[in-house]
Amino acid sequence: SRRLDRQARQIERLERDVSVSIEMLALFVRFWLTVTPQSAESSDAAARAIGKDRFEGFVAALGRRLAAGQSTAREIRIDGESPGRTPDRDLG
Repeated sequence: SRRLDRQARQIERLERDVSVSIEMLALFVRFWLTVTPQSAESSDAAARAIGKDRFEGFVAALGRRLAAGQSTAREIRIDGESPGRTPDRDLG
């Protein structure tokens, strides 16, 4: 019974982490699509080169965080509160 309870809690944490990750990705994509202007055809090659450099930087940063055991999902509190801050101040 205890083992099943522990496994149930682990599954709940996994579900929560996956939900946070999906929401974080969806919010980032929505934000990125909203604020990133479309490039002119004449600058497509330059935009691709910049994008490639940024993506490589992103992958390197992700690799460093994973190697260090850091997790953005663990840094985010589900209730949106952190010590000394209120949710209303964080949104504005």
